[in-house]
Amino acid sequence: MYRILIIEDEENIASFVRMELEYEGYKVDVCDDGVKGFEKALENDYDLILLDLMLPKLNGLEICRRLRKVKNTPIIMLTARDSVMDKVSGLQMGADDYVSKPFAIEELLARIEALLRRVNETNQVSNKLEFKDINVDIEARTVKQDNEVVNLTTKEYELLV
Repeated sequence: MYRILIIEDEENIASFVRMELEYEGYKVDVCDDGVKGFEKALENDYDLILLDLMLPKLNGLEICRRLRKVKNTPIIMLTARDSVMDKVSGLQMGADDYVSKPFAIEELLARIEALLRRVNETNQVSNKLEFKDINVDIEARTVKQDNEVVNLTTKEYELLV
């Protein structure tokens, strides 16, 4: 099950997108300000982040810039700012995609699926395994379940892999 973080201060949009994503089988967390969203993104391993640009306390571009220094979590900017320069800035700061509001939920879902598919293919090449809520990093020899480290003996690890 993929985990998605929505950092969006417009409650109607956040709850609508959350409801649609949960209906599609995603596990979703929502934050309504930039600082809380940034902290949550650092503390947890999300498969994807939907990030608004205009947020209270810390804007989306700054969140994206800071996250890119420490994580490669895929980010889709979800914002009302739709000028070419806004899109270019978002992508240059490290966003993987940019969706302008208003948007069709079907298009957003398709973009999420495409991005997750690409990332999953890359993870398979880089020796990472996923099954439901279990993630195994073969190079680091680590196992996580629901993003919490699971301590295994050598034999248990080998059997799992």
